Amino acid sequence: MSTAGVSVRGEPAVRFYEAAIGKKIVMAVTGFILFGYVLVHLLGNLQIYLGPEQINAYARFLHSTPLLLWGARVVLLAAVILHITASVQLWLLNRRARPVSYVMEKDPPAGYASRTMLWSGPIIGAFVVFHILHLTTGSVGLPYRELDPYHNMVYGFRIWPVSLSYILAMVLLAMHLYHGLWSMFQTVGVHHPRYTPWLKRLAAAFAIFIGAGNISIPVAVLAGWVRE
Repeated sequence: MSTAGVSVRGEPAVRFYEAAIGKKIVMAVTGFILFGYVLVHLLGNLQIYLGPEQINAYARFLHSTPLLLWGARVVLLAAVILHITASVQLWLLNRRARPVSYVMEKDPPAGYASRTMLWSGPIIGAFVVFHILHLTTGSVGLPYRELDPYHNMVYGFRIWPVSLSYILAMVLLAMHLYHGLWSMFQTVGVHHPRYTPWLKRLAAAFAIFIGAGNISIPVAVLAGWVRE
């Protein structure tokens, strides 16, 4: 009897997620979490321009609060898993509903970003794994010192293939963010002829800020503006 009750109560949630709008809501919520993370992560990394003492102190602070650090990691991991799952399921749902692609795009930049979402996501994911192994665990054979991100970034980005892979990944991330943020606005119903152009500009500005801010670090290291 109790089992049946749980099934009935859980059925609306299941039905909601099975619909396209349910998957879009999940992607919007998890996307918002990930947007917040990339912004905070960038602001932390930009402290490299303030010198080794500042960014290394920031790293020590994060590791001195394991509850906060691991809590954030668990939330991010859950958000990534849910985001990827919902996006793949939504893509399959849309593909079954409309097997023939549109010929014309009303917004070429948004259309191009949309078409690259499926393959840019896995590439960004693979880079994130490498990035963690490089700068968090020091497991890829590159110069590494525990709790010394200044040293790790400077000596890592001096190797041009590492910097090039980082720059390319950030370009893809910016495209991903632009389409994702714009889609999130549409999912939550923020769509009006008067405000739509401004929302698109906001999405583009955020994506450019994240991409350019991250790219500036390896460029500054290669140019010798940031060094030991």
